[in-house]
Amino acid sequence: FLVVREYSSSTDNEPTSKSTASKSKGKHVEESVNDTASTSSPSSTWVDTRLPTSLQPYAKLARMDKPIGTMLLLWPCFWSTAIAAPAGSLPDLKLLGLFTVGSFVMRGAGCTINDMWDSDFDKSVSRTKTRPLASGELTHHQASKFLLAQLTTGLGVLLSLPHLEYCFVLGASSLPLVFSYPLMKRYTNWPQLVLGLTFNWGAFMGWAATHGSLDYSVALPLYASGVTWTLVYDTLYAHQDKKDDAKLGLKSTALHFGDNTKPILHAFSTFTFANWLMVGNQLGYDSWMYYGGCGLAYSHLLWQVHTAKLNEKEGDDNLGSRFRSNSHVGALVFVSCVAGNVMATV
Repeated sequence: FLVVREYSSSTDNEPTSKSTASKSKGKHVEESVNDTASTSSPSSTWVDTRLPTSLQPYAKLARMDKPIGTMLLLWPCFWSTAIAAPAGSLPDLKLLGLFTVGSFVMRGAGCTINDMWDSDFDKSVSRTKTRPLASGELTHHQASKFLLAQLTTGLGVLLSLPHLEYCFVLGASSLPLVFSYPLMKRYTNWPQLVLGLTFNWGAFMGWAATHGSLDYSVALPLYASGVTWTLVYDTLYAHQDKKDDAKLGLKSTALHFGDNTKPILHAFSTFTFANWLMVGNQLGYDSWMYYGGCGLAYSHLLWQVHTAKLNEKEGDDNLGSRFRSNSHVGALVFVSCVAGNVMATV
């Protein structure tokens, strides 16, 4: 959860609008891990109907009503925590709770940082002009104080982990990726790879928080599975904005793969599945529940790629819905990890 740069978000249930053509060079990849784009008139959410008016701008600044980014950050933490539990045991509920809070808070902090950087530009884009900073609901001074509260809460979560020294060093090791990732779309055709390396650091953290060390024969294939999983879902997402990115001089795997996107993503999906199988083998799992569950998750990835409309029309939500559905993939793998570990001694 030290991977704090969950950069931006829009609605979880609305298609991308054509207003994304106005994106700045710093917008696309940061936004893709958090959101599917919204129209200029977003629907009311629980933030609008249940929170006091004074708190609504802060909740919207942190994208509290748009959970997909938090879930994609959280699942690798959950996978790692589940397989790190003693054989025959359920994952540590306290750790799951800490990772949940950490992912939620730090994703929100990243969104705050993003909006502080881009508020002037957001004013000129219909999709983003209603955001709290762009619309003037909040000032930068208010956002700065809110960000301090978010970061302080995140630090409190980190300091609550067991094996603190080891976890602190391991978490801090992700910071070079965190700070270099936003620049990658300017210099490499593989920004989604850097995103995957950054966003799946939780695959290490769960094991480290449980044992105070890492078993690389397990942690590395789990991490690799998350990286290639990210390449699949974020490349599909990036196809929504490929024309705009090309005009702006941005790079992405969507542009790089072009017409070969589907076969390449099928290969990444297979590599993801192979690493899930390797994790089970390294742990000595022999339950059909683990391998069958991972097989279902793999089937879901294949379905996403096969049915993706890479050149969808404006107003369609084909790619957006597939992006959001990756929360189901993460959940399937988590349940598989829990079942495989519980059945390990049966």
